[in-house]
Amino acid sequence: MSGNTIGKIFKVTTWGESHGDSIGCVVDGCPSGITIDTDFINNECSRRAPGQSNLTTPRKESDTVRIMSGVYNGVSTGTPIAIMIENSNVQSVDYDNLKDLFRPGHADYSYHSKYGTRDHRGGGRSSARTTASIVAAGAVAKTILSKIHGFEINAYVKKVYNISTNINPLSVTREMVESNAIRCPDLLVAEEMIELIESIKEQKNSVGGVIECVIKNPPIGMGEPVFDKLDADLAKAMLSINATKGFEIGEGFDVIKLKGSENNDIFTILNGKVTTKTNHSGGIIGGISTGMPIIFRVAFKPTPTIGLSQETIDVDGNMISIETAGRHDPCVLPRAVAIVEAMAAIILCDYYLLDTIKRGTR
Repeated sequence: MSGNTIGKIFKVTTWGESHGDSIGCVVDGCPSGITIDTDFINNECSRRAPGQSNLTTPRKESDTVRIMSGVYNGVSTGTPIAIMIENSNVQSVDYDNLKDLFRPGHADYSYHSKYGTRDHRGGGRSSARTTASIVAAGAVAKTILSKIHGFEINAYVKKVYNISTNINPLSVTREMVESNAIRCPDLLVAEEMIELIESIKEQKNSVGGVIECVIKNPPIGMGEPVFDKLDADLAKAMLSINATKGFEIGEGFDVIKLKGSENNDIFTILNGKVTTKTNHSGGIIGGISTGMPIIFRVAFKPTPTIGLSQETIDVDGNMISIETAGRHDPCVLPRAVAIVEAMAAIILCDYYLLDTIKRGTR
C-alpha cells in the first residue's frame, strides 16, 4: 500500500491503524535548531482527540505523543522526527459483527476490492483515528512557520447542515474558536449548531458541514505553475482528510455569481506596499500566493456510521440489514478543525521551505 507520504521538502509519512497498538508519523525535512515543544504538540492533538464533549465519540484517548527521534534537548537535530501515539482505549469487539459485512458510506468495500483484505476493526488504515498523526506533524509545521515567518492559521466551523455563520473570517481568533464545543466563533450560531447536533445524536443519525480556514501573513511567491500550484496542493491535502467531499478557495463556487469587473482584485498601494482592494481570489492567483490572506473552505460529509438500520451486502454478495454499534461522532466538524489547520500547516511549511531554498534565502 502506497500513498502514505505528503510533501517534497517537508515530508510527512503516517502509519498505523485505528485498533492497532499505536499510530504515528515520521516528519522528515524539519530544519535543525527549531525548539520542539511537546506540550504544544499534545495541546494540538487534544483539540482533535475523541471524548471532548457529548458532540463527539465517547472513545477516550489522551493522544499523548512520544517523540522517538530527531529531537535532542528539546531542539530539532535536522534528522527525521518520529512521533508515536498509543491506542489505549480500543474496543474491537464492537466490530465483530462487521467482519464479513461492508458498511454503507465507508471504505470497507473499496479496500476489500482493491487489496483482497481489510482490517474491519474501526476501518483500520481508513479510519479517521489516523489523523491524530497528521495533527502531531502539523504542530511541528506550525512551530517552524511561527519561528521563521510568523504565519497565523485559524480554522473554524462555518456551517453545520443548514446552519451557518457569516462572520468575517479575518476577525476570527483562536480564542473565539475554542470558546465552545462546536468550535464556531459566532456564539449565537454555535448554540444553534450544538442544539442541532444533540438532536441528531438522539435520532441515531449524523450531519456534515463546512470548515473555513484563514491563513494570515503568508509571504508572496509560494507555489509554481503549472503542476505545483499552492492552491492545487492545498486542495489535495484537504481532500485527503477522511470524510471530505469538497474544497473551494476565495469566492469558490460563488464566483459564477460575479462578473469579471466584480471578481477582479484591483491593485492599490497601502503603506508603500502593493496590495489589492479585495481578495476574491482567496490569496492565490496563478497558483502563487499574493501576500493577501489565504482563505479556503472544506466540506465534510455526515459521519457514515449511524445507529439506524441500513441495507448492505456481505462478502458473499448477500443482502443484509445492519445496525452499527461502536463509538462514533454525530458530526465530525468540531474535531476536524485541528486536522484542517494541521494539513494547511504541512503544505505551507513545505512550500515555504521550497521557495526559500530556490530563492537562496534560507
